[in-house]
Amino acid sequence: MTTRERAYAKANNQRAAHFTELWIVGRPEDIAAMVQVASASGRLVYLSAPRLMGGDDTRQRRYLRLRTK
Repeated sequence: MTTRERAYAKANNQRAAHFTELWIVGRPEDIAAMVQVASASGRLVYLSAPRLMGGDDTRQRRYLRLRTK
């Protein structure tokens, strides 16, 4: 690995360390409360559209990307 490749890999790792990505599953009102808190704190970077779990399950799942610093 060249010096340039090492520097690029290190920069990518540091950039990725600034975010947490997760899927949350729950009732729509619970998810809305969590999203509101994340948004108010300034940590919310991305929020996906709600997706139903399927079948008789009324819960939803959403993808969140949060700023860690």
